[in-house]
Amino acid sequence: MSINGVIMQFFHWYTAFDGKLWKELATKAPELAQQGFTAIWLPPACKGQGGKIDVGYGVYDLFDLGEFFQKASRRTKYGTKEELLIAIKAVKSHNMQVYADVVFKHKNGADEIESVRVQEVDWFDRNITKSNWYQMLAHTGFSFPGRGNMYSSMKWHWQHFDTLSYNAETKDRSKLYRLKDKYFPPGVPNEYGKFEYRTACELDTDVSQVRGELMYWGRWFIDTTDVDGFRIDSAKFLSEHFFRDWINHLRAHFAGRELFCVGEYWSDSLEELKSYIEKTNGVMSLFDFPLHYKLHRASILATKFDLRTIFDNTLVKTFPALAVTFVDNHDTQPCQSLESTVEAWFKPLAYALILLRLEGYPCVFYADYYGARYEHGEENNPPVELYSHRWLIDKFLWARKYFNYGVQLDYFDHPTTIGWVRLGDSVHPKAMAVVMNTGFVTKKWMDIRRANTTFVDITEHIKEKVISDSRGWAEFPSLPGSVSVWVQE
Repeated sequence: MSINGVIMQFFHWYTAFDGKLWKELATKAPELAQQGFTAIWLPPACKGQGGKIDVGYGVYDLFDLGEFFQKASRRTKYGTKEELLIAIKAVKSHNMQVYADVVFKHKNGADEIESVRVQEVDWFDRNITKSNWYQMLAHTGFSFPGRGNMYSSMKWHWQHFDTLSYNAETKDRSKLYRLKDKYFPPGVPNEYGKFEYRTACELDTDVSQVRGELMYWGRWFIDTTDVDGFRIDSAKFLSEHFFRDWINHLRAHFAGRELFCVGEYWSDSLEELKSYIEKTNGVMSLFDFPLHYKLHRASILATKFDLRTIFDNTLVKTFPALAVTFVDNHDTQPCQSLESTVEAWFKPLAYALILLRLEGYPCVFYADYYGARYEHGEENNPPVELYSHRWLIDKFLWARKYFNYGVQLDYFDHPTTIGWVRLGDSVHPKAMAVVMNTGFVTKKWMDIRRANTTFVDITEHIKEKVISDSRGWAEFPSLPGSVSVWVQE
């Protein structure tokens, strides 16, 4: 992770199924680097159960990166293996890192049905049993007929899983089943009923063959793609000890490589995130979901939200070195089960809050940068349109690159108007002031430590320049419901 680094999440849930994303990334890599992005987060690159229409989280074969004819297609939703490798090379050739999306929680789309012994358990508390043990048919056999033994000879069977949720005989998806002699890892929350893929088989990382295969896959994947790190999907649903060991194993094997990792531990509870960091010995960063939910609520409540509290009980305030901050992502966008979209009017303010401050490793969402339009999915609802905020985000990225240095002074002293200044350092000596406003108080006095100095608003919301007084203080304005970024001329 570079100083003032910024991640681009280069996909959204409804990215087109045309197989052109890898080509698009290769084409756009030069401009992304020029604008100030330092890392690209890729969607899951492996073959999912839906083949070329699978977003990638319904993972089928970790070793098929769009190379083998499986699940009715050779390519994935995003393209072929060859196109993936070309895109990664293009990104790295412009001095940006590449983070791969890793899905270890489950496997989908089995090739064979097996007879298994199961016990029904409660969706929300898997320690509550709802039946005696009985035999049933389940999709638990993965033989990968299109790939065969290329790259790995391991075939997956029921012994490699601990939970499943589909009865292959009755076609029932309403129940959760524990497999015989399986135990749930301590510390894994009972939230399966909220987020799960209802036809998935959940991996049992207590099985030595499973652990060994995933360790091997990590080495194989890095050797094959030369990625610089990972975004870990659904980190909270597998043993924290497994991910701690997996990451440490790869860092030891690839000695000298940082291998940045960020986990998706979906919770707005700061205490849960802190506990996970402690249990994993801080081997990975985490997405700052508490901050995301603050931004979401602020965008809905407007003047009723106290901006002075925007960073209270957030990861970036408590563990800034391990916080990946974001505004929205593929799970929070409209039509998703975890939809918690930040309203469009507030997005410029939200991006200023993550891009123009000292703390955190910010991540910009593809749909916020380029915009997106897709069908709602429900009858009689108009298509969803997410507007591009690129013009302002590029302004923020420029300011981050040249002004986001040195001492940070916060002026979080009004419920609807807050601001802060960055005073620069010896290499970047010019100062910057940011002020945002959800109400009607449109000016804020701040100490910029520059006497009789002129500042301009790079957002162009305010055309008039601001000149600090002889003490180095200045009154920086912003328009209602807006943000202005004042940089030293």
